Amino acid sequence: MSVVKINVLEVPAEQRETLEKRFAHRAHAVESSDGFEWFELLRPVEGTDSYLVYTRWRDEESFQAWMEGPMKAAHQGSGEEGGEKPKPAASGSTLWSFEVVQQAERKNA
Repeated sequence: MSVVKINVLEVPAEQRETLEKRFAHRAHAVESSDGFEWFELLRPVEGTDSYLVYTRWRDEESFQAWMEGPMKAAHQGSGEEGGEKPKPAASGSTLWSFEVVQQAERKNA
């Protein structure tokens, strides 16, 4: 079964718009990666400053290949339009890893 990676990003309130714009700018960067299955950026509603970046992969190897290739290159690049590389919008991050052991889809009535 698939693996799920959830990157928990601590984002101060004044950086939320910046973070969301950066993700929108790179909206399709991961979609063509081998083994990629799903992406969601989850905005906190109450009680936390943590955004969740949810990705689902065919297997651990696919995720690691993306981390060492396209993702690493994207985060090492220069800033927009050749300017200085922007500072991170998040003040910290933690990566959670899960294996999918059960899943269900909505059934048509």
